Amino acid sequence: MSRWASYAIVISIAALSGACASTGATPKPFPTPAPPTSAAPPTSAATPSSVLRPPSSKKVENPVYGPAALRYNVTGTALNLRGTPYKNGGSDPSGFDCSGFVKYVFEQNGISVPRTVGDQFRLGQAVDAGQVEPGDLVFFTTVTPGASHVGIVIGGDEFVHAPSSTGQVRVERLSASYWSSRLIGARRLL
Repeated sequence: MSRWASYAIVISIAALSGACASTGATPKPFPTPAPPTSAAPPTSAATPSSVLRPPSSKKVENPVYGPAALRYNVTGTALNLRGTPYKNGGSDPSGFDCSGFVKYVFEQNGISVPRTVGDQFRLGQAVDAGQVEPGDLVFFTTVTPGASHVGIVIGGDEFVHAPSSTGQVRVERLSASYWSSRLIGARRLL
């Protein structure tokens, strides 16, 4: 094979492998929006936060991505904040407390939630602890009776939260003795 033919093959492969980035296509297995169901024109480059601002007391279904993709986005946002320092009263990436973390994560995905653990505990629908799904909120009694700590289920037996005990957002297991003995409920918003 000639040198020019080799160059042409390399250039062709490079051009084809960059198609995803240049075309804006979404690589699999990432969720893709469902096709529009009405004759309304599609929104251009809309993000979930610009599309969805539901009332805080109702189950949310994102009209652009659907509930499964919205759960995926919420848990992804939460996991990307691991290592953020704990800050009492904090509700942004400079530092979070538990309810500020939940509020920030959901608002980044277009869902407005109240600021306090007690108010968050009254949202959505109650879910049996054995039936939690990614994006569900889990509540614990820690420093005071009743709901005093909250985290976001990421799947399986794990949740992500902003605990004051180690000073940063981290992932823990619901089955750990400390958390399982303090779990008082789970709520589904998505």
